[in-house]
Amino acid sequence: MTKKEHDPQAAPAVQVLERMFTLIDVLASREDAIPLKEISERAGLHPSTAHRILNDLVSGRFVDRPQAGSYRLGMRLLELGNLVKARLNVRDAALGPMRELHKQIQQPVNLSMRQGDEIIYVERAYSERSGMQVVRAIGGRAPLHLTSVGKLFLAADDPLRIRSYATRTGLQGHTKNSITELETLERELSKVRQYGQASDNEELELGVRCMAAGIYDDQGKLVAGLSISAPSGRLEDEWLPRLKDTARFISETLGFRPDLR
Repeated sequence: MTKKEHDPQAAPAVQVLERMFTLIDVLASREDAIPLKEISERAGLHPSTAHRILNDLVSGRFVDRPQAGSYRLGMRLLELGNLVKARLNVRDAALGPMRELHKQIQQPVNLSMRQGDEIIYVERAYSERSGMQVVRAIGGRAPLHLTSVGKLFLAADDPLRIRSYATRTGLQGHTKNSITELETLERELSKVRQYGQASDNEELELGVRCMAAGIYDDQGKLVAGLSISAPSGRLEDEWLPRLKDTARFISETLGFRPDLR
């Protein structure tokens, strides 16, 4: 991902649009209505200029004027936002960034979601050049505690739900590296919460390691996980910042803001 392609701060080519976006950002910073004088000061605009643009936005229902001289965001933005939200889904938001990350690292990049006590693989960016056979096809499933993305979801649960999961599943292992004891799993999940990332050290399949970062929606809810899988000797720590940046970009596309967590 290049800054030119994805930078949301790039200035509009038309000055009046830039000023309009600035005014909307000022209004978005407060829940209640803001006086024109304060709006113009914070936007760095002359009051007459701010007044003219705000009145145009009122005409389009993008801004409300609850009383003379004060403004707040209008319902039209909510209506449009709901339309955008309804048309978005995680896979659509993730596919392009996943492919771009795969080009950079040349290893499989996976998108997974939780379904009950398992994760399900819903998309993958992959090529034969990675030199690794894909173990789980799209639509495949795996236990939460044996996968990096699954650990992200378990770490988001409270202790009681984690213990219930352990009871239901018996924490069955697939390899000698699998975590099969509740106390060990709880320590692992504590690290996941601390660092905001998770890993799978040949716990699902021998010879395969993974790292994962979470994808969050506009309510701050964990809705999916993005992971890189590679042969155990080829997973590079330097990929982690790229993975986290990609997951964050996808989350922001879904409406996530850091203050939601």
